[in-house]
Amino acid sequence: MIVNTELEQKGNLFPSKIINFSKDVDTLYFTAENDVVMQMRIVRDSVLRFRYTTTGTFEKDFSYAITKYASTGYNHLEIEEDNEKYIVTTSKLICHIAKENMKVQLYDVKDNTLINEDELGFHWEESYEFGGNIVKMSKTVNERESYFGLGDKPDHLNLKGKRFQNWVTDSYAYGKDTDPIYKAIPFYTGLHHNKAYGIFFDNTFRSYFDFAHERRNVTSFWAQGGEMNYYFIYGPQMQDVVENYTDLTGKPHQLPPLWALGYHQCKWSYYPESKVKEVTQKFRDLKIPCDAIYLDIDYMDGFRCFTWNKEHFPDPKRMVKELAADGFKTVAIIDPGIKIDKEYSVFKEALDKDYFCKRADGPYMKGKVWPGECYFPDFTRPEVRDWWSGLFKELIEDIGIKGVWNDMNEPAVMEVPNKTFPDDVRHDYDGNPCSHRKAHNVYGMQMARATYQGLKKFNYPKRPFVITRAAYSGTQRYTSTWTGDNVATWEHLWIANVQAQRMAMSGFSFAGSDIGGFAEQPQGELFTRWIQLGVFHPFCRVHSSGDHGDQEPWAFDEDVTDVVRKFVELRYQLLPYLYTAFWNLVDHGTPLLKSLVMFDQEDHQTHYRTDEFIFGDQILVCPIQEPNSKGRRMYIPRGEWYNFWTDELVEGGKEKWVDAEIDSMPIFVKAGAVIPKYPVQQYVGEKKIDEVTLDVYYTEGKERSQLFDDAHDGYDYTKGRYSLRTFKITGKPKELIIQQHKEGKYICEYEKFRLNIHGLPFKIKEIQLDNVTVPLKDVKASASGDIIVDKDFSEIHIIG
Repeated sequence: MIVNTELEQKGNLFPSKIINFSKDVDTLYFTAENDVVMQMRIVRDSVLRFRYTTTGTFEKDFSYAITKYASTGYNHLEIEEDNEKYIVTTSKLICHIAKENMKVQLYDVKDNTLINEDELGFHWEESYEFGGNIVKMSKTVNERESYFGLGDKPDHLNLKGKRFQNWVTDSYAYGKDTDPIYKAIPFYTGLHHNKAYGIFFDNTFRSYFDFAHERRNVTSFWAQGGEMNYYFIYGPQMQDVVENYTDLTGKPHQLPPLWALGYHQCKWSYYPESKVKEVTQKFRDLKIPCDAIYLDIDYMDGFRCFTWNKEHFPDPKRMVKELAADGFKTVAIIDPGIKIDKEYSVFKEALDKDYFCKRADGPYMKGKVWPGECYFPDFTRPEVRDWWSGLFKELIEDIGIKGVWNDMNEPAVMEVPNKTFPDDVRHDYDGNPCSHRKAHNVYGMQMARATYQGLKKFNYPKRPFVITRAAYSGTQRYTSTWTGDNVATWEHLWIANVQAQRMAMSGFSFAGSDIGGFAEQPQGELFTRWIQLGVFHPFCRVHSSGDHGDQEPWAFDEDVTDVVRKFVELRYQLLPYLYTAFWNLVDHGTPLLKSLVMFDQEDHQTHYRTDEFIFGDQILVCPIQEPNSKGRRMYIPRGEWYNFWTDELVEGGKEKWVDAEIDSMPIFVKAGAVIPKYPVQQYVGEKKIDEVTLDVYYTEGKERSQLFDDAHDGYDYTKGRYSLRTFKITGKPKELIIQQHKEGKYICEYEKFRLNIHGLPFKIKEIQLDNVTVPLKDVKASASGDIIVDKDFSEIHIIG
């Protein structure tokens, strides 16, 4: 057996020489003398799966992360061998497997550049405490290699030199560098020599990732059980890697309803009904747009899920209906802990059907949560998920709740040292019985899945809206998320910015933070700066613990209220732009936020930037993250960018000072972009939209933009009843050409586009609309000078 003496002394075991090779359609098998088998599946030309067993046989192949809709198939497969190695070639990759020790090397087929290679490669250590193996993989670090991803880690975007673990954990008031916290997303992207690849380690046990922390030239990942089972995903662009990973683990099953992209207000807790009405009325009185109001655990009867406190909410159906009439969708919290109470129908039914998790020796898993002593459903059983989804009938179909928020689903348990279930708790795992060591990281995911199924069933024909705190890879198929119980500090504003970007590059774009901080109380300046950031996060919700004062937009002073209103209104104006970005997420897996390194990975200056990010495809945002700031230095990526507030055109590829008083923040728009805007509404659907503004940013060259539209809810868009407009801009010194291509069967309610052209370097002398010259007075609005045209134009020539 080939071993490293130092590591062998620590108990590590290694594959020996390969003695057999076989092939079954798209799957290759390499067997070593000591019964180690490496299974290599060609999922796609750019996606390879590696599985290892140390016993000669593989366990049943089952994963909660991999979607059944994942793309498969390859264009080319060639297998060769020489004295030292097997050579597997696809149209994107060349893979070398060493006969001596199973070590893998991966090359770009175009230029034969080494992308990734095993250091020690696969090795393992027997677990005498639990049985099975601790499975390990180590890779060589390439020159100037950087690492990104891994979910919600509250750390620098670039993971180089760090070590992390994946074990979803209730982390109240976590701080920078706290690890682990709420999510377990064992996927990262490596980048070196302008080529990006991804590794998804699909193992739900407690896992670890070391990015050149222990040994500066080695990165490694390992898990405390299960298989060494990972996917190698080649780009070479970072966005390609994330899109392919998202294809593998699943895009969101449907678009969110448009109202879910509006501003949401939440607190622990708004009660009784009079308080809820007081808050919602204040939004309307102050004309601050808001689409959703949240009910935390105090709406329940003694914190029993699926019940109502009739003293505080005597007629919830009437209240929810009245809120809906004023444009507010009501979102309610549901936790996994079910109070032990034989008079409580949910508890009694689950007990009668034996749906609760049990300890290894037979008794039910009992733990203290908000209701007191609780039992917990085993959401890894299909029949339990079906039962749970059925519990939402009254809440959704009868009372009219529009969204559900799953909290405490790590699962969190109070007053125990490890904050969760003991390791010996048993789970069905969809017919693959296991301990909590294996099921822990997917428990919250499966609860969110069951909740999603309930909302999809009882809210039909409207789309479901679910939020979860805990997640494993693939949870993005069912739900949105937030980053958990943060703190009202400037450091946490920085953390929120990093986490939202990292979640997007980890395949989970529909994410946001508790704006203003959940714990403690922000000052008005911090709250204002956080709102400015939060309106550019896909999920936009203010939430606080309520223990330290009020945190509504009017809770500080009039100046704060005015700035908050200004930025929330901007969010509502940009809804068609954000909705279009969601279409690209659902259709292609394209991240909604792009860190600068994803936007331009060839510029090495972007590899260590954390603050700036691209919202959608064409808006550059950089929050103010320090008190008393009147501006900041920020990095403008390469290309030309317009200052959103002043229309100043700046050349990128360098740092620049940008003014930003308290009522402003650095926002830039890519030259050549067409940014669609709605009129300001107090809630989605308040107004009939007769006209959509297109902010057109002149560029000398070519650029492409899109506008997606549909009914903003329901499923008709899946049957072709949508509108997708592609705008192509061609700028010349004395001419601007705007071309429009349309597809889809949906008839938009608006009839006109109002073109607001920024940076035009010439005075307009002539306009040709679909090859016909039209008088300027017929298309130009007299007051603003904007150009108003029919929405279905094909081509506009603006001539100087």
